Amino acid sequence: MPSIDDLLRIANAPLQTWLGTLIVSAVTLVFAAAVHWLGSRVLRRIAGPYPRVSVIVRYVRQPALAVILILAAEFVWWQAPDTLRFISSLRELAAVALIAAITWLSVRCAAAIGEAIIAAHPIDIVDNLQARRIHTQARVLARTVMILIMIVGIGAALMTFPNVRQFGASLLASAGVAGLVAGIAARPVLGNLIAGLQIALTQPIRLDDVVVIQGEWGRIEEITGTYVSVRIWDQRRLIVPLQWFIENPFTNWTRNSSQIIGSVFLWLDFRMPLAPLREELSRIVAPASEWDGRVQVLQVTDANERAMQLRVLVSSPNSGLNWDLRCRVREGLLAFMNAHYPQFLPRTRAEVSAEPESSAADMPVWEPQPAQPAASSTAANTEADPVTGSVVRSNVAGDVQHTSAAFPASDAASGATRRTR
Repeated sequence: MPSIDDLLRIANAPLQTWLGTLIVSAVTLVFAAAVHWLGSRVLRRIAGPYPRVSVIVRYVRQPALAVILILAAEFVWWQAPDTLRFISSLRELAAVALIAAITWLSVRCAAAIGEAIIAAHPIDIVDNLQARRIHTQARVLARTVMILIMIVGIGAALMTFPNVRQFGASLLASAGVAGLVAGIAARPVLGNLIAGLQIALTQPIRLDDVVVIQGEWGRIEEITGTYVSVRIWDQRRLIVPLQWFIENPFTNWTRNSSQIIGSVFLWLDFRMPLAPLREELSRIVAPASEWDGRVQVLQVTDANERAMQLRVLVSSPNSGLNWDLRCRVREGLLAFMNAHYPQFLPRTRAEVSAEPESSAADMPVWEPQPAQPAASSTAANTEADPVTGSVVRSNVAGDVQHTSAAFPASDAASGATRRTR
């Protein structure tokens, strides 16, 4: 019966030449590939009932094959004698390839874990605040870990070459100047990397958050290792560096909840009774699907020498629905005023003077505008910009100016002058 030494001598005999080494290497690679195929089939069968585990298995299948094949080839090449020509260079190349394969496997493992966590917390639900928080942390931390793994892998691969190690030692001798230059050059990269960690841990923004950045309203669409993509309401994309969110103030409408209160401003005559408007407001918002039933208020918030300002507050589950609800309320109240109280809409006050400074023909004549369709029939496929109505408070009722009551024909014929006050 042959001993172990006899088997090793038989196995080592073909490795004395390149032809034998290549044949043994090919056989070993085929055996390693067969082991990987069998193992992957078994793991996929075991992970079938578990979707999260299946994600990890699918991500690591190809890099695991590369690691196994390189390990098998390197095992054969290290058994070959050192006298074999070019064997040392082949071993060094295999070592670099093994480091690259392990780095690839580690990166895919980090990505697989992140995707598995994301798949376990879907965001297509009504209350997705916790899911969006986990999505943000998983994506940012996974990308950060992948960048660190790649840096370590590249460094380990370079350190396998003796010349590179000597070059690194010479650089350490002048570490003061080199470190200063490298620090200045790498400041944006390191700043964004640290900012990404801060965003992942403290979470001032999350995926699908509604934010207002420098007057632009949009949603956080993607958080990468260097920048954040904000999808603006008109389908543009605002690209913002990660570090900007740490150093500059911005508005986050969904920090703790997506619920929001919107405002509608109207300018009306002082004599307008408020009770009918409050009843009409209740009638408008009661059947509206955009209203969540929390807030419904109509108050006088300001007044000047011409009219009083009414502020209507209505609440909605999110900002997109609140925009539609504010348009519905604004249109409904203006239609109610035009139908029942047109005399109390803002009007221009004038006084009559006997001095003929201008004729009646020079006065602007108000022409009725065609009725506008309801907001529901003019809504676009994308959410309108809710910032316009909240940041820039326009005089809605003042867009249609009504002149004062018709002057007597005798005044117009006599060329009486009207001065706007």
